[in-house]
Amino acid sequence: MPKLWNETIDAHRHAVREAILDATAQLVETGGLRSVTMSQVAERTGIGRATLYKYFSDVDAVLLAWHERQINAHLQHLGEVRDRAGTAGERLEAVLRSYAAIARQRHGGELATYLHQGEHITHAERHLTGIVEDLIAEGAQAGDLRSDVPAAELAQYCLHALTAAAGLTSKAAVTRLVDVTLHGLRPIP
Repeated sequence: MPKLWNETIDAHRHAVREAILDATAQLVETGGLRSVTMSQVAERTGIGRATLYKYFSDVDAVLLAWHERQINAHLQHLGEVRDRAGTAGERLEAVLRSYAAIARQRHGGELATYLHQGEHITHAERHLTGIVEDLIAEGAQAGDLRSDVPAAELAQYCLHALTAAAGLTSKAAVTRLVDVTLHGLRPIP
């Protein structure tokens, strides 16, 4: 089979998969995680259920793929924020504010707990911790952040503290939480 034909098939499969995940995102947005069904995904995507089952075995598989895509997009965004111009402290603050905003958007419940398990979450947590840890180490080396506590421990402190943003009801509350977290990173005189 010619290579061009394979690329066309692969591109088509990728486009259908992305359309399925886009439809799933819309359904989650309007009705929540628990409301998503295979029939709804197929209908919203504009494909038959038989075609949908060629891509995903059940609604849990669709939701896991959608969630993995969400996580990857969040990590890409946080990486872009980290790479902006500024001091390590400024970039860390921007990353933590972005992370808290993401944490505030989390879906709760049993299904969310199910989605937040697995290898893709472990990889994402390691990646995120690395971003924060590297910025803290850089800031500590510059004298802008405390150096009496290892950067790895401070990264865990920040990320665990900011998961509390999931339960906050206002942006102002999230801002205060990030401010308190950042205060804990200041050098001790």
